[in-house]
Amino acid sequence: MTSQETIAIFEKYVIGNYRRFPVSLVRGEGSYVWDAEGKRYLDFFPGWGCNLVGHCPPRVVKAVAEQAARLIHVPNTWYMEPQGLLAMALVERSGLDAQCFFCNSGTEANEAVIKLARLNGKPKGRYKIITMLDSFHGRTFGALSATGQPKYHQNLEPMLAGFAYAPFGDLDAASRLVDDETCAIMIEPIQGEGGVNIPPEGYLEGLRKLCDQHGLMLIFDEVQTGMGRTGTWYAFQNFGVEPDAITLAKALAGGVACGGLLAKTEFAAKLVPGTHAATFGGNPLACAAALATIDTIEADHLLARAGRIGAAFHARFDALQKRCPLVQEIRTRGTMVGVELSIDGTPIVNECLKRNLLINCTHGTVLRLLPALNLPDDALQAGCDILDDVLLSYKG
Repeated sequence: MTSQETIAIFEKYVIGNYRRFPVSLVRGEGSYVWDAEGKRYLDFFPGWGCNLVGHCPPRVVKAVAEQAARLIHVPNTWYMEPQGLLAMALVERSGLDAQCFFCNSGTEANEAVIKLARLNGKPKGRYKIITMLDSFHGRTFGALSATGQPKYHQNLEPMLAGFAYAPFGDLDAASRLVDDETCAIMIEPIQGEGGVNIPPEGYLEGLRKLCDQHGLMLIFDEVQTGMGRTGTWYAFQNFGVEPDAITLAKALAGGVACGGLLAKTEFAAKLVPGTHAATFGGNPLACAAALATIDTIEADHLLARAGRIGAAFHARFDALQKRCPLVQEIRTRGTMVGVELSIDGTPIVNECLKRNLLINCTHGTVLRLLPALNLPDDALQAGCDILDDVLLSYKG
């Protein structure tokens, strides 16, 4: 089918809750995708950050095919080797005394940790959770209520009770929100959808001390930052701060739907039979894909590669900023890249699409790039050349 034929089917049969580009993608390999007409695009935002090791990574493709031929899905009333091995792999790389729960997405992982935080606080009558302004935790109702952006709450009020929001980076503001009913603080260690916001020095450490002082859980939403995105397996390892629980998804299974929760054992023990579940969570297919993703990251030395990619992007955009007044600030950590503009970024995204480069704009003015950890050097430079030209030639 042509792109237009596919679009016509969508317009008739698919609910229009997504803004879609007028392109039908049919194939992907590495950091490139092709549309139905055979046009190739360089993808600096592969799978909304899910394709951390590129499109159709060979080890993941092989693992999924082999697992599908053996066992695709069985319920969690049975033991499954891939799920156990994945839990072991994730916990060992975290360095925490922890256990795992598996689900299918980031919002499900955050629903699970919200429930866990309340279960932990219930004996003392605690149920409130402090989250941050400009955060994003998902679209289901608990995770949405935790999200500190009013635009996502619009027309859906009243939101779930028990959430209070502090400005990201403001430790005193978070401290003032703690009361006798607070059970946890939940934060993205680096905000993604909020604009690739990196915490100020000492902030996460201060939240850890605040939680210890008041007996609160410290929860890190690592849905976007986890699995090596920032150059370490988990972003918390960049800051020397141990959370009590971590949520994961996006890149966890190399593009296959998979979410997870790691919780320290003292908290994980609260999830007893009957308290929580996910029918497809931890299915053999997703777990096999996740194990192959971990194997790819380690075999190809991609944690170190993430740091080099981040440094290369920062250098290119730093040089661009000196020539382009539209560029206000560059924020990078590994392959999380944010370029703050003085204008709405939507026209820049659209112009890049015309030039076969796929990027994202978030928070109105921030160009967000989440390239694969194995993005080749020549592709990185080619994509930056396009961005340079688009920004320098922008007329408004």
